[in-house]
Amino acid sequence: MHGTTAAPAKVKRSRKSFWLKQLHMWHWMSSAMSLIGLLLFAITGFTLNHAADIEASPKSVERAAQLPPTLLAQVKPDDAPDSKKPLPADVAKFVGDKLQMPTAGDAEWSADTLYLAQPRPGGDGWISIDRETGEVTSEVSSRGWIAYLNDLHKGRNAGTVWKWFIDFFVLACVIFSLTGLVLLWLHSKHRKSTWPLVALGLIVPAALAIFFIH
Repeated sequence: MHGTTAAPAKVKRSRKSFWLKQLHMWHWMSSAMSLIGLLLFAITGFTLNHAADIEASPKSVERAAQLPPTLLAQVKPDDAPDSKKPLPADVAKFVGDKLQMPTAGDAEWSADTLYLAQPRPGGDGWISIDRETGEVTSEVSSRGWIAYLNDLHKGRNAGTVWKWFIDFFVLACVIFSLTGLVLLWLHSKHRKSTWPLVALGLIVPAALAIFFIH
């Protein structure tokens, strides 16, 4: 009889031990994967909050080139309405090599100008081609490393790959938070301040939002 009672208890302990190990595994794995991202987003959260107090030193680089006649013929003015489409492949390669800039994306084709915007984190860029003369001008501006990191925080002009990274990072943070919450619950019997501190983490920002943000 005693052996019959002990067996379910042993199975229950074994099952609890299994899930506890799983929680710890997922918690440390998600924390390891999100650690650097959390540090980056925490620091840039501070710099964004004090953006007006942090001086930037914008720098701009201007370049110019001239399309040869064979390439100018591919962008000569025509009767087509204004549109957005990529630069012709040969023109894009020539301009990219001469200006040392990427030329991917849709350019704005107007009656007399082709304009290709090249925004980037922490700065801006553009290429302009005169359709009549073939004169090519460009400018690349940078506002410094802090602006670069701030834009990464916001996902501004950072491209599809960075967008995927943010999605992955968010998932890792959610797993880290939820497994941490369950571990807090499991250990809360021995740590009486657990739930008051968790509640404080909710009450303080909620109170600030309700009473001080209008």
